[in-house]
This record gives sequence, C-alpha cells and structure tokens, in this order.
Amino acid sequence: MPAPGKHRRPKSTSLSRGLAAVTTGGAVLALPVIGATSAFAAPAPAAAPQQAVAPASAPQANSAAKAAPAKHSVVAGETLSKIAREHSVSGGWEKLYEGNRKIVGENPDLIHPGIKLVLGDKAAASSDDQGDKAAKASPSAARGASADRADRSERIEAAPVAKAAPAAEKAVAYTNDLDGWIKESLAVMAEQGIPGTYEGIHRNIMRESSGNPAAINNWDSNAVKGTPSKGLLQVIDPTFQAYHVPGTSTDSYDPVANITAACNYAADRYGSIDNVFGAY
Repeated sequence: MPAPGKHRRPKSTSLSRGLAAVTTGGAVLALPVIGATSAFAAPAPAAAPQQAVAPASAPQANSAAKAAPAKHSVVAGETLSKIAREHSVSGGWEKLYEGNRKIVGENPDLIHPGIKLVLGDKAAASSDDQGDKAAKASPSAARGASADRADRSERIEAAPVAKAAPAAEKAVAYTNDLDGWIKESLAVMAEQGIPGTYEGIHRNIMRESSGNPAAINNWDSNAVKGTPSKGLLQVIDPTFQAYHVPGTSTDSYDPVANITAACNYAADRYGSIDNVFGAY
C-alpha cells in the first residue's frame, strides 16, 4: 500500500486553473476570472468612450448660443445711440448702424418703431441675410424698400397715421324762390369777389320788381329806345351783357343771372348794391 502523499498528483484549485487558462490564452488581465461574478465585470470599461463623447457636444452648444445674435425691437422715441448704450454695443452707435444699415436706411437719425435691430458682431451678416431673403421672396417688395429708403430722410420719426379721406362736398340745394335765388347769387358773388348783402339785394328787388323774375318795364325811356328793363333788378340788355357773370345763365330773365349782373354793375358804379336806394 503506498504511503500517504506519495506519487499523488496535487489538486489544482479553481483559482489555479483560472490563472492557467487566462495566461495560456494570452490575455493581459488575470485577476477578474474568479467565479461567475468576474465574468460580468469586463463590459464596464466599454462605457468609457460614451462618457468621453458627451462633453464634446457642450462646446458646440455654447458656440451655437454665442453665434446667435441678439435682436432689439425699436420703440418710439429710441435712437441708435440710446440702444447702443443700453445694450453695451461694442463700437457704439456707429457699429450698430453699420451692422443694420440696410434695415435703418441712409439716415441713422431716423429709425422707425417696429424694426428689429441685430446687436453684436453678427449684425452686418444678419442684416444682409434679411435683405437678401426679402428680395428673393418678392422682387417688387425689394424695389419698394429701396424707394422707401431713398426718401426716408424726409419722413417724420413716428409712423404716419393714415388720414381719413375728406368727405366729398355736397352740392348746396337752393330753393326755387326769391330766398333761394338771392342766396345762390350771393354764393356766386363770393366766388367772383362781388360785394353785396342779402338785405341790400332783397331791398332793391322789392322796389324794382316786387320779386317777379318776369317783370319788364315797357313805358320808360329805356323801353322807348328798345331796351326795356327786365327781371328782378330791372336790368337792360346792354348792361346785362356788359356785366354778365361767368357761370350764370345768359338769359337776362334768369333770376340768379339777373341778380349777379345787377350787383356787378352796382359794385362798379356805386361800390355795392347795398349803396343803392333808388333808380340806378
């Protein structure tokens, strides 16, 4: 019977077998092969590249945020210098104007409420982009914008308020009676600069014709000569023709034409029909 421990192959522990398997396979990692738990520990280092990628996107986001230029919407009463001062624009109002020249126009002293100014270093590029986009979207609008900039210096700073179109002047309707004839005659006389009042005209009409536009004198010296006095103010034809007022009828019996011609004659001879108190 062999002696205990003689010629007996020593038993290898699981740790020894693990070490042997790992080393013969050429792996550089020898420790994580103890038990089942060590088999799931290896994937952990694979997550490291993902962590390294994440920070790389942060500068891009910050860069995008810095690249986006700030904008300011103009309100009534503001000026380029005031805006540049409040927003600490580098280069002052000159730099702000230079970057927004296409939007502001040729006069930096006139900025209209509602326009959007781009602040910062990207102002010029943004202004150009806006102008190009507007031109591409509507050529006619671009031409209109150019024309608007050309005369912008002549406009007031505040946006003009649309004025309502004046209502068409209504034609005055005169009554077809003595009162209406006198009032219409006075309107014509005012346009022609002929003096006279309602009272002066009415007083002489009542004396000459009692208000009858068809009245005619066939018995005085004028009638004997073949030129009888006619109408409301008893005007003979030669006088009517000499003092006829343009725009009125050429018929001496026409009430308005008769009154205005007589008043024109009276103004020439007496200064006004108001100065006539008898035969004239």
